[in-house]
Amino acid sequence: MPIFKYRAVNERGEIVRGLVEASTVDDISELLGERKLTIVSLSESSSKGITISLPFFKKAKKKSVVIFSRQLAVMIAATVPVVQALRILIVQTEDKALKEVIAEMGNDVDGGMKMSSAFAKHPEVFSQFYVAMLRSGETSGRLEKVLNYLASQLEKDHDLTNRIRGAMVYPIFILTAMVAVGVLMLIFVVPRMTELLQETGSELPFMTQLLINVSDFLVGYWWTLVLLAVLLGVLLRLVLRTKFGREKWDYYKLRVPIFGVLVKKIILSRLATGLSTLIKGGVPISRGLSITSEIVSNESFKAMIEETVKEVEDGNSITTVFARNRLVPTMVPQMMSVGERTGRMDEVLDRLGDFYSREVDTMIGSLTSLIEPMIMILLGVGVGFMVAAIILPIFQVANSMS
Repeated sequence: MPIFKYRAVNERGEIVRGLVEASTVDDISELLGERKLTIVSLSESSSKGITISLPFFKKAKKKSVVIFSRQLAVMIAATVPVVQALRILIVQTEDKALKEVIAEMGNDVDGGMKMSSAFAKHPEVFSQFYVAMLRSGETSGRLEKVLNYLASQLEKDHDLTNRIRGAMVYPIFILTAMVAVGVLMLIFVVPRMTELLQETGSELPFMTQLLINVSDFLVGYWWTLVLLAVLLGVLLRLVLRTKFGREKWDYYKLRVPIFGVLVKKIILSRLATGLSTLIKGGVPISRGLSITSEIVSNESFKAMIEETVKEVEDGNSITTVFARNRLVPTMVPQMMSVGERTGRMDEVLDRLGDFYSREVDTMIGSLTSLIEPMIMILLGVGVGFMVAAIILPIFQVANSMS
């Protein structure tokens, strides 16, 4: 949108100058009118300046964004002007990256820009879904409720991420420790044992010979494994940057036993809850679907939603694509069909979102309970193999000497 310079008179008769970003003169009049400013002169800015954007340095923490959203909602509810609320939050926010973003947004809003437009300039912090919800809140006059919802939703996502990470910390630690101990034994302990066994001249058991071969490879060619791991990591990163690579990665991620089901339920929960909220905010279904496709974070689901958007725009049912896609459980299109017929789609989607949210909670709890015994079994098998490979040849030597 073009940027305009303006001179205006405020309520006290003072001349005020500034910049405002808008599509038309009518929009500018409306924006400045809300601030009780009377336009004296208006001209399009000839220079927008040079803006250097470095998203890496504007990586605000998710928890900081959650706190910011909640505090802003409280201030809006207390009828604090948006600009003043943002100025206050600059001081209260400890996250330096977010502090800079809030300061820039405060200047933009003070210059006459709509709040949602100011937020939209920072996609590295506020998602398309976040901005769309703000727009719906501005239009419907429910900005306080929308901000509270966004804060709650961000809190849920943050808590879910932390719970999944917490559930994975223990098994990852145990597996890492087990691999580290195994590698140290293969490099330092097994070679000495090999020398002793070779002096006896006896035939070694298969497990012992396998252990010795692996040990010899690690001692002599460990660098090949490091090089191979680095090359695979770089190759995977390059592949995931392509659309084809992301599609394949997301496709197989959904088909991993147990964890694929969990990922699918998380996506369905976000999809249903997000679309429900957008519909409540007055966003058309087709537009709501397009926005929701950005928060599912999966190319397979995104392709399905994009196909659904085309069907809806052509006048077909929203359930057409959902019903024939194997990724979606049968219950989802059936309930959506009921919501479509009764005109209560937002309520139906709300219930679906709550259902899958509870399913995710239950599944994470079950996985946490199952992971520990599975790790213990795996640890026992690994230790048992190494002990057997070391003890068996010793028994053979002892029997041959008796």
